[in-house]
This record gives sequence, C-alpha cells and structure tokens, in this order.
Amino acid sequence: MRIGVIGGTGKEGRGLAARWASAGHSVIVGSRDAARAEAVAFELDPLGVQVRGSTNAGACAHGEVVVLSVPYSAHAETLQSLRSELVGRILIDITVPLRPPKVRQVHLPPGRAAALEARELLDESTRVVAALHHVSSAHLSDPAHAIACDVLVCADDANARAAVMSLVESLGTRALDAGPLENAVALESLTPVLLHLNKVYGSSGAGVRFTSLGP
Repeated sequence: MRIGVIGGTGKEGRGLAARWASAGHSVIVGSRDAARAEAVAFELDPLGVQVRGSTNAGACAHGEVVVLSVPYSAHAETLQSLRSELVGRILIDITVPLRPPKVRQVHLPPGRAAALEARELLDESTRVVAALHHVSSAHLSDPAHAIACDVLVCADDANARAAVMSLVESLGTRALDAGPLENAVALESLTPVLLHLNKVYGSSGAGVRFTSLGP
C-alpha cells in the first residue's frame, strides 16, 4: 500500500515509516522542509528499508493512506493547510492533545479529541481513523524489535477501519476494533496515563494488552 506520513521526521513518524517500508509498503515521509524529509529518509537506509522524503503535500499525494504525526499544537493548522490534498483519502490521526509541561495529565481539547476535531476540519470524503496512540517510538525505531502491545483502532467508516487494522498488523502488532470515532476520546486520554507509568516504573515504552478476546 502507498503510505504518506505528514510530519514524518519526528521519532514516531520515522519509526512508523521504517516499519511499514520493511513490511513492503511504499512510504514517503513528509515535512514542511523537503530537504529535512529527504535527510531522514537517507538516515533510514542503514536499517535496510527504502523510504523517500518530500513535502507534507507530496506525502499526501503519494498516500492511499496518510498518517498525521505532528504535535497537537500544529494539528489544526496542518490539517487546514492540507485539506484539499486529503480529499478522498484515509487519514490516520495519531495525535494526542498533550498540554506541556503536564504531559502526564489528561487534557481534553475543545472538540473532546484531536481525531474528532480533524473530522470537523476536513472534507467529508476524508475518512478519519484514530489509532497508534499507545505504541512508543522506542519500540518503532528498530524494525526487527518485537512490539508486545495491542493497538486500538476507531473510525466511523468500517472499510477505513479495516484497512488501517491491516496496516497496523503489518507493523507486527495486534489491531483491535475499538468502534466509532467518538471513542477516540478514550484512546487519546490513555496516552498521558502511559507516560505517567513510564515515569513511575522507569520504562520508556509502556503499552496496553487486552485479554480474553480470543485468538
């Protein structure tokens, strides 16, 4: 599948790009600075994966599925600037509305969840999916490293949700159907709790695992 990563030069974005490229997907990392994106793509070469760099608009143009990997402070502005480029695409919004410096405390934004705000900002043909809030960049950075956690995926469009679940599983994780996009409130709110657990227990990559769901 063709995947574009908006804000793909950050730790989370480049980790996802490397994982998906190693799984055989065609990936472009995007940035406001194309040269920066190309440099990050070059840095991933030693991992044995082929990723290309471009502008954020170029990443959108490439992707059947586009991942939004930017801080919440840049969330609305980024989506507004790329609204036309995202028409008809699946958008995976991994944004968590953290409020520094209290990143270990739940903060609900005006729209209750970043993904719900994305839905309001974008064209109705853009299918917003909330996912990947609970996978630490510490696990993503090495494509050979096993990720021992589940990924909750929620969306209003069942086909988009299924497509993203398949992509998530190609990362080497278990994807779980978490229902409609309204449930993004719960998904995003869990990340500050995981950050708190990391601090208390000296971890860099706390995740979640759900039991009694069958094979």
